[in-house]
Amino acid sequence: MDGDFPNLVMMLAAGLWVLTRELLLLSAILVAISGLDELFIDGVYLFVRTRRRLLRRRFGPKWTADTMSARTPQGRFAIFVPAWEEAEVIAPMLHRLTATLDHPHYDIFVGIYPNDPATRIAAASVDDPRIRLCQTTRAGPTTKADCLNHLWRAMLHRERETGARYKAVVLHDAEDVAHACELRIFDHLIPKRAMVQLPVVPFTDDQSPWVSGHYADEFAEQHGKNMTVREALGAALPSAGVACAFARGPLGRVAAARGGLPFDSAALTEDYELGLTISRMGGGAFVRLPQGAERGAVATREHFPATFGAALRQKTRWLVGIAFQGWDRLGWQGGLAERYMLL
Repeated sequence: MDGDFPNLVMMLAAGLWVLTRELLLLSAILVAISGLDELFIDGVYLFVRTRRRLLRRRFGPKWTADTMSARTPQGRFAIFVPAWEEAEVIAPMLHRLTATLDHPHYDIFVGIYPNDPATRIAAASVDDPRIRLCQTTRAGPTTKADCLNHLWRAMLHRERETGARYKAVVLHDAEDVAHACELRIFDHLIPKRAMVQLPVVPFTDDQSPWVSGHYADEFAEQHGKNMTVREALGAALPSAGVACAFARGPLGRVAAARGGLPFDSAALTEDYELGLTISRMGGGAFVRLPQGAERGAVATREHFPATFGAALRQKTRWLVGIAFQGWDRLGWQGGLAERYMLL
């Protein structure tokens, strides 16, 4: 019996060694695949950047928002801003938006809830005829898609009143700091493109270098490189849910196919799915454009969670909604490039 114990220990140790070796081999294979994937994305991005620089040298200076033609058609835009418990930020956001947007024709539809009087009072304090407060029929909180669908109905009612259709629907959150030139870019590209996404740049919080800094790193990767690669490969582009515009015609066709409402309340990440759907219908564009020769990119700055718990809840919704629910709802569509980006 005593002689069996050392043998048992040796057998367990040998089994553990084999298991460890196999797991390390599997991990090495997965790391290698991930590294090749990153190398491919980086290679395409460097090719696109180099090609654009060579074209600028041949055909002239870089195109900027300030050099856009003054003859750009002046369509009217509907800006949707869902607002649940946003009393502290909604008024400053609306003040800044109406004071800085460099475009003559737009209306802002703000979604408020009957059980959130503080947000309603704050939004109503901004006296501007272009702001339209739209109260939902259900008490909050509801899904963002449900609030956006109420704004869609309010926009349709406004179109019937005026007899004129909006050119596009623009999405923003209540804490967004939108760029003054964004509608000028949307006006230039729509309806040639069905969906236009501008970069989103998170504000950093010096008191939260790990959590806040993580968002800054992630969006630098996604909106500084990956979206450019998606567009270069011809894959459909997802929407970030802010700083994006959907052409009125394709969005209306999506609504008609969904019983009159374009935003799917059953989706955890309705903006991601809608962006892919609209982009497939008429081509999407990711536009990282400087305002001027010596000025930064036209982008939306946004506050993201700075605490671990809030970030965990948001990232869980994103991961489940995009990676799992999106897989189930959207499946594997499109050509090789689009399937690769979905993977």
